[in-house]
Amino acid sequence: MSGALDGVTILDFSRFLPGAYPGWIAGDLGADVIRVEHPREVAKAALADPAAERRRRARPSYQRNKRSITLNPTHPEARTVLDALLARADILVEDYRPGTMAAMGLGYTEVSERHPHLIFCSVSFAGQDGPLAGKAGHDPGGLALAGALSRLNGTARPTLPGVQVADVLAGAHATIAVLAALRARDRTGRGTRIDVAMSDACLPLAMVALGRTDDPSSLGPSDGAFHPKGGVWKCADGAFLCTTDMELPYWRRFCAAIGREDLTSWRETPARWPDLEGEIADTLAARPRAAWLAIFEAADTQATPVLSPAEALNSALMRARGMAVTLDTRDGPVTQVGTPFRLGDDAPDLRVGTLAGSDTDVILADLGFSPSETAELQASGLFTSTERR
Repeated sequence: MSGALDGVTILDFSRFLPGAYPGWIAGDLGADVIRVEHPREVAKAALADPAAERRRRARPSYQRNKRSITLNPTHPEARTVLDALLARADILVEDYRPGTMAAMGLGYTEVSERHPHLIFCSVSFAGQDGPLAGKAGHDPGGLALAGALSRLNGTARPTLPGVQVADVLAGAHATIAVLAALRARDRTGRGTRIDVAMSDACLPLAMVALGRTDDPSSLGPSDGAFHPKGGVWKCADGAFLCTTDMELPYWRRFCAAIGREDLTSWRETPARWPDLEGEIADTLAARPRAAWLAIFEAADTQATPVLSPAEALNSALMRARGMAVTLDTRDGPVTQVGTPFRLGDDAPDLRVGTLAGSDTDVILADLGFSPSETAELQASGLFTSTERR
């Protein structure tokens, strides 16, 4: 069902991953996703090597399957084009600081009055209302406010994650909300406002821990203490593997696989866990990772290699699952992250992201603007002026 969203049009006003995420997924599913970009992006590109700029735009998975139009939203002629875009669109997604879209004349109240069918999705740091509405912030700050950063690395000292956890969570929740709103509009005929806060989207990371106690204040930062439910271990070749044999049958198989069945009962005595950690570490340090993985695979345990992003992308698993996709460009192939789910048996049709503004003329023609009208708009500076009007 690669064309599940054929006929759906999304205006993508995003500048960061959380806002770009819904358009990425929708584009993979066949939606017409139009990035509305400021002419300053064209000005930046003019300073770069053309081939390098094309590859920069082509590499990110979350910018593929999107067309691009540039326009200055504060330009006197902007309203004509924006209204045509909004009339055509089903969904608008933006990730500006709260209040910015309204300052450009594109706030939800104003837009919904003229286009009541439109689903208007705002992704922000801490929401459109509440005590931190309007606050700027990025991924780690969202994790911090949600109580997740204090526990994410399993030690008493929080550290910044090396991947965009909050960005992906906010984007994924925005995608769910957009699709739910689209279904609701099928029944009501009206669009709605979607308010996704990065801080909100991260709180579910703590829901399992919070669900285990009637006193959330008892949940301090992780102390880094070992627990038999799993661990990360360094092997003889310096490579790491991860074990998660928390269920008793798996734990028994794990102990037997490493030749230490005597350790099976140690998991029942927390006082012995520090010694248990040392025994396992010493045992696994005696052989290279590949040897251990072969042993654990034969024993049907839950051990996995700890891979780098490059190793993961090029792994047999990700290749077989279609999660590593290679797309051709005029400047050579680029490998991207694939669509993170399967919908039926059809593989999505994928196109790399285009240069800022490269689809402006085609989009205007789709909207019904004649060549002469487009030329007049071009001459007005709507698509090139970076000045605030």
